[in-house]
Amino acid sequence: MKRSRRKSFLSHFVKLALFALTITVHFSVEAAAVQPGDATELTRQLNTAISQKLPFWDRQDFEDAARGLVTPATAAIIRDSEGRIVWNMTKYDFLKSDGPLETINPSLQRQATLNNLHGLFKVTDRVYQVRGYDLANMGIIIGNRGYIIIDPLTSVDTARAVMQLAYDHLGKKPITAVIYSHSHADHWSGVKGIISEQDVKTGKVKVIAPAGFMKDAVSENVYAGNAMMRRAQYMYGALLPRGAKGQVDAGLGKSLPSVISSSLISPTNSVLKSGQEITVDGVRIVFQLTPGTEAPANMNFHFPQLRTLFMADNCVATLHNLLTPRGSQIRDAKAWAGFIYEALDLFADESDVVILGHTWPRWGKERIINFLSKQAAAYKYIHDQTLRLANQGYTMAEIAEQLQLPETLANEWFNRDYYATVGWNAKAVYQYYLGWYDGNPANFNPLPPVEASKKYVEYMGGADLVLSKASEAFEKGEYRWVAQVLNHVVFAEPENERARLLQADALEQLGYQSESAVFRNFYLFGAQELRHGIKKPRGKMSPPLDVVQALTPDMIFDSMAVRLNGPKAKGKAITINWYFSDTNERYILYLDNSVLNHIAGRQSKIADCSIEIRRDLFNKVIAGQTTFPARILLGQIKYQGSIKKLSELMALLDDPEPFFNIVTP
Repeated sequence: MKRSRRKSFLSHFVKLALFALTITVHFSVEAAAVQPGDATELTRQLNTAISQKLPFWDRQDFEDAARGLVTPATAAIIRDSEGRIVWNMTKYDFLKSDGPLETINPSLQRQATLNNLHGLFKVTDRVYQVRGYDLANMGIIIGNRGYIIIDPLTSVDTARAVMQLAYDHLGKKPITAVIYSHSHADHWSGVKGIISEQDVKTGKVKVIAPAGFMKDAVSENVYAGNAMMRRAQYMYGALLPRGAKGQVDAGLGKSLPSVISSSLISPTNSVLKSGQEITVDGVRIVFQLTPGTEAPANMNFHFPQLRTLFMADNCVATLHNLLTPRGSQIRDAKAWAGFIYEALDLFADESDVVILGHTWPRWGKERIINFLSKQAAAYKYIHDQTLRLANQGYTMAEIAEQLQLPETLANEWFNRDYYATVGWNAKAVYQYYLGWYDGNPANFNPLPPVEASKKYVEYMGGADLVLSKASEAFEKGEYRWVAQVLNHVVFAEPENERARLLQADALEQLGYQSESAVFRNFYLFGAQELRHGIKKPRGKMSPPLDVVQALTPDMIFDSMAVRLNGPKAKGKAITINWYFSDTNERYILYLDNSVLNHIAGRQSKIADCSIEIRRDLFNKVIAGQTTFPARILLGQIKYQGSIKKLSELMALLDDPEPFFNIVTP
């Protein structure tokens, strides 16, 4: 069989999906002629006003973030087996500034400074955390014989380095259990940096996860993974330089590792219901399932003996996303708030400290109650008030523009807009219930962006006149409008450099003003691509075999279906039988009516080709470790019928463009 574009025909979609899942960000950024600009006078004034509005005198978060530091806060530089730097906190030394940096919103600078505090921290007796060595935190509970690990980070390399840090200061003990709090990759894909598959198979280590974990861990980014990957570059500012005019934080933590080595080990124990208890290494754990909140498979849990409550990512020191800007299914704000209230009722009276999947702990019953209740209230308020206004006829954009949290909620630092914003979450609630359409027939079937933009520019008198008026608006500080109107010029005339550069200048000022690290990254990355074009990664993106093994054949075949080029498939009918000999699974994969479908548990009597292959070998082909032709020649793959039909089918599958245009057409 032929290989499309010299790579395995099935591996491409997995590479893209897993790239989105773990956001590998080892890129080459060249120095560019157009450098970032300074803050304008208006931006400086707005940022100064923030300094005067919010309670910067409150230093409790700084006390909490530094409390219990075991190791000196030395620079964290972590390298992989090839010597590449995968984590480097020295890049954020600019945040050690004594005063405000005029190109950073002061509130975001405060959050970024707090997230800069890194090391091994003692939370309470037998409870430790390592923070600031990855986007997420790793929790370490000391059991009777060894360590219970909560959330082993994003990368094998960072997880290994963090565990070594713990061994150096707490002593070398065996790991007796690993708990995955939820299905997002920054909380599990470093697992093989601390334990091995053999440790789990022999029963030395338990792996505990919420119900549905394996499915959700690998499926959330598969079908739309390519689009999510591209948007994630904007969200996390992967290609932005670290600095006062670049990426300063991710809101939840500093960033993701710059090179990610992913892994996955299947759970040995699943939490099936709230109230379920598991005792591990002498430590009793009470679980609360919270599906559909920050992740599809999710749970909080409580350690009664240690009077410690872990809230995963359901509560963190920022307003969280109800719809992540990189793209995902919308989260249920009402359910999210309800589960926090439930945790408050179940565990607050029995807790002296609450620890989180990102950011720092909170100590004391009164402060725990304040934190949980006001985070829950923030999501409930956004939910309820969005629907109140929607039922009065306000559109999604109108609601987002006017909705604000009441002062009792907004003045809490942990409810500020460092990750999500109130307006963004209001739009998510509106979409959750009503969809993107605002009910206005004029918006029911608008022209697509390029066609509409050409009309806009024509009606406004041409690009030169629009640029003249936009320049005047920029000088007045109307950056939102400048970015919006010049988007039409850029889409109508993508070669218009003046338009691209002025739009970039407007986006840059919006980034400098943004309290949200996510919004800042989107604005600044958009400005960078308008000025310099798209920077593509060097090297290959290879999917980890561990994660490929967790994909079901249904997921693989469904992902092939969304890559099928329907117009090219017109009039074609192809049927392929698949038999996985080691798992005794059978599938029919068939093309008809320009649609690719599959049926589990059956074989067709009229198949064009029937293939027999071991599932473990199939996984290696998908992971790019081998090829179908090579294994056929070795006699490891058997087939009957016309193998050309399989090649014909695969030729109909599009390879997604991983670096498609966003700020230009």
